[in-house]
Amino acid sequence: PAPWRWPTPRNRPGLPRPGLALAQCSAGPGAQLDWPRTLQAKAAAPLQAAHLRWRRVPLRAPLLHVIALDSSGSMHQRARLGQAKGYAAALIAQAARRGDAVALLAFGGQGVQLLLGPGPARASGVARVRPLGGGGGTPLVAVLAQAEQLCAQAARRGQESWLWLLTDGRSSAQPPAPRMPQQRVLVDFDDPLRPAGHCAAWAERWGAQYRQPLVGEPEFF
Repeated sequence: PAPWRWPTPRNRPGLPRPGLALAQCSAGPGAQLDWPRTLQAKAAAPLQAAHLRWRRVPLRAPLLHVIALDSSGSMHQRARLGQAKGYAAALIAQAARRGDAVALLAFGGQGVQLLLGPGPARASGVARVRPLGGGGGTPLVAVLAQAEQLCAQAARRGQESWLWLLTDGRSSAQPPAPRMPQQRVLVDFDDPLRPAGHCAAWAERWGAQYRQPLVGEPEFF
């Protein structure tokens, strides 16, 4: 007797026929298959194009995430820079999955360096974070001014922007609140045992989100 084989997609009961892929494409942009309603319409019959039910999903314009990463001397204590680099890498990877754009700024003894973008986020962009060293002072005002310029350029393109400031707050500067980004997030990498408290104070004054790095990936919301 002939050996038994798995049934092919064409003759397996209940699976979409090749023509269904074309029917899905005809639903238009922003449409997503509504499986509960589709299965209700299908009942016990083989799935047909006429059974498909759709729901509209609002189209979201890509955001620009401007990541300002503190690489000053104080960030080298207790491996804080390594932790911040991991956080920045997770931000880039998550932005890539969402189809957003990123720009990565590093600020320390070498001044302000634009390491990545602004442009569409790519998973390969994480490689720009790994070799980052640093030391020296904290040019906080200068990096915020450059971040403001990037956000202003995004606004002229009709693009919403988020600013992510990754720092231990070890600076005597009293920076004004960046005006252009629609969202400002301050991630505090200060020593939790002997914190200076600057990041929390800046976030309160700016009306920004204040976060502390936790285990797992950061979330956009």
